[in-house]
Amino acid sequence: MKRIAVLLILTFAVTSIRTSVVHSEPPWRSLPLVQEGKVDAAWKQIGGGRFVADDGTLRPESDETGMGMLLYSREAFGDCRIRVVFRGKDVHSNAGVFIRIADSVIKIADSKEVRTKQSQEEMKEESDKELGPWYPVHHGFEVQISEAGDEHHRTGSIYSLAKAESLPPIAADGWRTMVITLKGNLVHVDVDDKHVCSFDSETRDVPERKHYWEPKREHKRPQVGYIGLQNHGPEDVVWFKEVSIRPLTD
Repeated sequence: MKRIAVLLILTFAVTSIRTSVVHSEPPWRSLPLVQEGKVDAAWKQIGGGRFVADDGTLRPESDETGMGMLLYSREAFGDCRIRVVFRGKDVHSNAGVFIRIADSVIKIADSKEVRTKQSQEEMKEESDKELGPWYPVHHGFEVQISEAGDEHHRTGSIYSLAKAESLPPIAADGWRTMVITLKGNLVHVDVDDKHVCSFDSETRDVPERKHYWEPKREHKRPQVGYIGLQNHGPEDVVWFKEVSIRPLTD
């Protein structure tokens, strides 16, 4: 009986240890957004428009110089979870979270390009040549933010590549929490605790590219890459309150 009791105690102890290991996760690490009332220096603007500090959040200001992106330049990320807390001005407010952006984006961010008003034809040419803010479009993936888009272009979708399921209702205060899980070739997206999208970057089963503003399909994206926040157009206002990172556990 004593042996049985000891065995039961040991079994319980081992099970408890295993359970605690399986369910323990490292804490979230918040990336700095605003310092002393300004956009933190770790973030660098690429392309048109800009981001400004707004009561502790990041808010895009777009203009006639075209689309742009705010790049987190301090480090690239491999397998991890990315938590983004955001709020749109209205259902049509358009933005995005870029992931898996290739290394050359750093050179673009450091170029300090001066931009002027762009025509539609100039934007198309820039996209074709993968210049400026179009480099992350074609050498990364965009997790879309837009309540009004269709299933391939709404919040939680991998823009034009993988559709998002229907979204849960927006909270009364308008804030949403998106968690993007990166694991190898896989991208999973949850919005307000609902899983809405899964994407395998190795798959060939993606919709045909129809417009110059959609990402090219042929480029292979890295498994360790940079992240960024998109500013889309003058009418698209989205506040970003948090961007946090958590490493994956086994």
